Amino acid sequence: MSATTRAYQICTKTVMDTVGDPDIVFDPAGVCHYYHEFSAKLRIRVPPAPENQRQLDQLVAQIKASGQGKAYDCIIGISGGVDSTYTAWLVKQMGLRPLAVHVDNGWNSELAVKNIENILNKLGIDLYTEVLDWAMFKDLQLSFLKASTPDGEIPTDHAIVAVLYKMAAKFGLKYIVSGMNFRNEGLLPPSWARGYLDWRYIRSVHQRFGSASLASFPHLSVGRFLYYNLAKGIRSVSLINYIDFNKSEAMALIQRELGWQYYGGKHYESIYTRFYQSYILPQKFNIDKRKAHLTCLIIATGEITRDQALAQLQQPPADPDLVAQDKEYVIKKLGIDEAAFEALLQLPVKSILDYPNLHWLEKKFRQWLHRLRKMGLLPN
Repeated sequence: MSATTRAYQICTKTVMDTVGDPDIVFDPAGVCHYYHEFSAKLRIRVPPAPENQRQLDQLVAQIKASGQGKAYDCIIGISGGVDSTYTAWLVKQMGLRPLAVHVDNGWNSELAVKNIENILNKLGIDLYTEVLDWAMFKDLQLSFLKASTPDGEIPTDHAIVAVLYKMAAKFGLKYIVSGMNFRNEGLLPPSWARGYLDWRYIRSVHQRFGSASLASFPHLSVGRFLYYNLAKGIRSVSLINYIDFNKSEAMALIQRELGWQYYGGKHYESIYTRFYQSYILPQKFNIDKRKAHLTCLIIATGEITRDQALAQLQQPPADPDLVAQDKEYVIKKLGIDEAAFEALLQLPVKSILDYPNLHWLEKKFRQWLHRLRKMGLLPN
């Protein structure tokens, strides 16, 4: 049965369903495969107490030792969101000496800029900001809208990873402390976002639909990625995965300790991300990413019930007035008119598999990482 004619079904333990997800499958009890897969990965990525504390202490000691005699001992990414802000607070609590790295792609909200400045000033953390060339990046974003795939945020995600590794190599650092929180972000249907490490895919989309030079765009080829990891020995680790993390409690802490202000949604510190997730994804692709985010909270922390998640999904992803404002702003900033934007929304839906890519290699790489983590040979 095709995705367009498939009968509606929703998981009996989560809020994942068949809408916008052709890959979801259910067991005889009506439980989706995401529940089983995420639950199994949690046991590997989030160590139980007291083993988590032992591993955390060991990892922090390694980071400190690797940074002796250097200006910093690790790199952290900072966006102004919950996870990156909490990570900044956490590394300082553990006595680490981070350099914060931010990638400005032209879409920061005023609140994001204010949050970042306030957070780092209070914590005494130095900041490096990589400002992307706007004409180039706009051309790349428009290329992905023309490509008509649901992973239009990949250019930003790819640039962030590339800059983090570049700065770690520049300062001779071995560790990037990621704000990635597996409890909150470890579940996402593959068809919703694939290829953020795939430079061949990004370049092929731009070659087909773009015109500006990508010479200044921070990127990672397969060779460069292997060089950073194997030759330079740089590792990306997430300290949040080793602690008893609760999103609501973390938000309350950073509001209290750092004066952080909430954006109203996950990753909504970016105007484009806010609009992309609240309008483009549901309107064009029938994708509501809140389903995955809420499912993570149901399974990983229990801080929300399935009924509460279902109630949240009855509400729009963002305030309709704000979405209307964002739509006008995004269209104007991209340099197109409303008719051109609506034409982009009407294009047939595609995926990474419709363009030259190295998706098979990325899948193999992720499987390899999972095996190594399962064997205890890689940090979480």
